[in-house]
Amino acid sequence: MNTTATDTPNVPVLPDATLHACRPNEPTTARVTKNDICTASRKSAGFVRHVEFDVSGTPLEGVCMSGQSVGVLPPGADDRGKPHRPRLYSLANPTAGEDGDRKVLSTIVKRTLDEHWETGKLFLGVASNYLCDLQEGDEVRLTGPNGKRFLLPQDTSKHDYVFFATGTGIAPFRGFLHELLAKDESARIVLVMGAPYETDLLYHDDFLALSQQHERFTYLTALSRQPNPDTNGRLYVQNRLGTHADLFRPMLASERTLIYVCGIAGMEVGILQQLARMETGDSLRQYMNPEPEALADIDNWDSRAVLRNVKPTKRVLLEVYA
Repeated sequence: MNTTATDTPNVPVLPDATLHACRPNEPTTARVTKNDICTASRKSAGFVRHVEFDVSGTPLEGVCMSGQSVGVLPPGADDRGKPHRPRLYSLANPTAGEDGDRKVLSTIVKRTLDEHWETGKLFLGVASNYLCDLQEGDEVRLTGPNGKRFLLPQDTSKHDYVFFATGTGIAPFRGFLHELLAKDESARIVLVMGAPYETDLLYHDDFLALSQQHERFTYLTALSRQPNPDTNGRLYVQNRLGTHADLFRPMLASERTLIYVCGIAGMEVGILQQLARMETGDSLRQYMNPEPEALADIDNWDSRAVLRNVKPTKRVLLEVYA
C-alpha cells in the first residue's frame, strides 16, 4: 500500500519497496567490482571507501531502491562464538544501479579504528574493516534490502528537495541525486554536506561536477572544525539555512518542498531549530507541529524535547544514527 497523509499539503506518496529478499539466515553472495577511497583528500583523518557489488543473478538484482540499505555479514564469530550478525549499510547508488541495469549496488563505509575506553587497547570495527579490505573479485554475503520510509516519492516531478547530510549519511543522497538529475524534470535540489574539514568531504568532486552541469542543483558544504568566512567560525549544516536564506526561504515557503536529513543522531535538532527560527505560521507547519511552549524555548531544544514537543510532518524524512 502506498504511503499517504493529510496533515500537510503535497505530502509525498512513497513507492512500494521490496523488503528482505534475502534474510539474515539466507544471505546471498555478491562479488566486489570496485573499492575506492572517496574522501576529498587522502589527508583526511578518516578512511572512507566506496564499495560496489555485482548482485546479478541473485535475489537482490532489480529489487533495491535508492534510500534503502543492505546488510553485510562479516565472516567469523563474535566474542560469544556466534556468527556475526549483519550490519546495515545505506545504498549509495540510484535505483538503476551503478550499471544502469540494477545489477550493481554500492555503499560507503568508514573504517572504524578506536581505543577501548577501559583497557586502552585498539578496537577495530568488524564489518567496516572487513568491507574496506575487500578486493575486486572478492565475494561478500549480503542481506536485504531494508527500509521503506527514506525513499524518493513515487512521482518525483511533484516536489523540490532539500537534502542535509553529515559523514557517511551522504550515501542515499548520492543515489537520489543521480536518479533525480537523470530525469528531464524541473525539480529544484539543494544538498548541504557537513564534514569536520574540507579533506573529509565525500564525493566532493562528483557533486561539484553535477552542480556545474545542472542549474537546478545547488551544492553547499558546511565545515564544522575549520574557520569559515560565512560565519566567522564553525559552520554546521543548519547554519546554511541562514547564510543562504535567499535560496532557502522561497523553497521552504513552497508546498512542493521536501526535507531529507541523514547522518549522526542529533543533527535533526539543529535543523528543526533553525527552521523554527526562520519560518512562522503555515510555512512552519508544513514541516513540523511544535507545541506552543516549545516555540517559546527554541534555544533549549534537545533530542528529548524534539521527540516530545516537536513533531516533524511527513514532508520531513529523517534517517539518523548513533
